Amino acid sequence: MFAIIGIVIVLVMVVGGYLGSGGTMGIILKALPFEMVIIGGAALGGFIIGNDISTVKASGRDIVRVFRGAKWASEDYRDILCLLFELIWLGRQNPVAVEEHIEAPGESPIFSRYPKIQADQDVVELICDTLRAASMNYDDPHQVEEVLDKRLEGRKEHALHTSHAVQVVADALPALGIVAAVLGIIKTMGAIDEPPAILGAMIGGALTGTFLGVFLAYCFVGPAAGRMRMIVEEDDHFYQLIREVMIANLHAHPANICIEVGRQNTPHQHRPEFNDLESAMRDLKKNAA
Repeated sequence: MFAIIGIVIVLVMVVGGYLGSGGTMGIILKALPFEMVIIGGAALGGFIIGNDISTVKASGRDIVRVFRGAKWASEDYRDILCLLFELIWLGRQNPVAVEEHIEAPGESPIFSRYPKIQADQDVVELICDTLRAASMNYDDPHQVEEVLDKRLEGRKEHALHTSHAVQVVADALPALGIVAAVLGIIKTMGAIDEPPAILGAMIGGALTGTFLGVFLAYCFVGPAAGRMRMIVEEDDHFYQLIREVMIANLHAHPANICIEVGRQNTPHQHRPEFNDLESAMRDLKKNAA
């Protein structure tokens, strides 16, 4: 929603300021389709040349997220804490019983209570792999912490790849605008014997390419790449929360203390209230009994 508001503000202020200063849109509108073909086509072609098909597809999905926002909402942070509490509490009560949930999370009634989390392969694998390692006596908190850090760092680096790719396009757009402008000047020089009014219109059309390249780079594509990075950073808190709870569990803290560690590491805007979370965990215990 905020991205749409930003786009409207940019267009209204730039176009409104230009028209308010006495400018006319005729020359720009006439040249715009052709300049867009040159600049947009070159940018798209370069983007495809510089990336593999998976990055191209992922970039399309991540650009959509610029308008939708981060994947994990406040209720998801509460759900992940409840899920982790159920698994940790069950593991303390009956270590054998928890194995069926971590070996087949797709069929687990615990995971099934949280369908959005269950559908995220990264989250499920992170939880199950860590709990499985603990059941195999690979439970040194410091070693597991190092493994989790490397795993999460790799996941985050991979997630940031699309924003890097889009930023490269943003950096290239001003230069592509110059390419379009030079081509317009070449066209103008081929008609140097035309009257000044015609030559002025042709030069104005050529300069539209420079304007368009800079305009797209700094008002749309660059900010979109920045927003993509911010969304990855925000979603990474969700995985870091799981890490904190898993490490606290390996330190053999009580289940509710492990969850409190996770709650304290939840971003403030998504952090559930202590009493609400305590009440939810009590209800989970009663239902399990």
